Amino acid sequence: MRLVVRDLFLPLRHPFTTAHGTLAAKHNLLVELHDGGLVGYGEAAPSLAYPQFTAATIAAELQRVDLEGVRFDEPGELWKLLAPQLGSFALCAVDIAAHDLWGKRRGQSVWRAWGLDITRGPVSNFTIGLDSLDVMVSKLREAEGWPIYKIKLGGRDDLAVMRELRRHTSAPFRVDANTGWTVEQTLAFAPELAALGVEFIEQPLPVGAWAEMEWLHRECALPIIADESVQSLADVERCAGCFSGINIKLTKAGGLTPARRMITRARELGLRVMAGCMIESSVAISALAQLLPLLDAVDMDGAALLASDPT
Repeated sequence: MRLVVRDLFLPLRHPFTTAHGTLAAKHNLLVELHDGGLVGYGEAAPSLAYPQFTAATIAAELQRVDLEGVRFDEPGELWKLLAPQLGSFALCAVDIAAHDLWGKRRGQSVWRAWGLDITRGPVSNFTIGLDSLDVMVSKLREAEGWPIYKIKLGGRDDLAVMRELRRHTSAPFRVDANTGWTVEQTLAFAPELAALGVEFIEQPLPVGAWAEMEWLHRECALPIIADESVQSLADVERCAGCFSGINIKLTKAGGLTPARRMITRARELGLRVMAGCMIESSVAISALAQLLPLLDAVDMDGAALLASDPT
């Protein structure tokens, strides 16, 4: 078995802005896990929110992986072997590739091998990045027909943006502040956001603001979903009592293997479960799709934001 790492350059259809910055293109990594005549594909997707994980640092980690003589029957075996050696972004790419390879060995999609029914999953939202009001309206119109829209906020007049966007669609909204709000803003915005058809708010406060989140969780007019605050299984435990649910990103979690454990624990704790994506190609988005029957909500539009998808 051998690991091959390739650069994956992904130009975006439009510049994409969140509270963490603006992107016009993504430099991701395509990971190939070769075993005999089969190849499993994975993807690593750096994010502005996690500047310690760049394409260069992830590639350097992956290039140190030696799989000579390594075999696995279940993807979790390879994950357990590599978890002490790799950060979550690199580990995710290998774990996705391992699941793809595992499914190909069995001649089945991964969801079917898990005993799931993919037709029972939620539908995905489409994300409108933070921008000037006219640009956000234009992007909404261009993406007409999606069943749900997630709106990135954290600008100067977020309520005015939401009022205007509501004039152009009757579809449900979700709001993601990407840590860009205060407690006071969140409490003030939530009632009107609810009236405008917003289902929930993602990560309004900075990571680590647990006391504030616990209070906000009790007082807010809308459910609040953890994003940046949840990366690992231990974080799921911490989110109980502070959030209504969690948004699992495969890249942050380290792949499908830990994501399934996080879903199980979240259910035990009574938390809603959403899964989301970075800006990624169809390789990573397809991996995320395997989890659909286990989710309450999903954000898997990353490849739809690309100008072209080479995978």
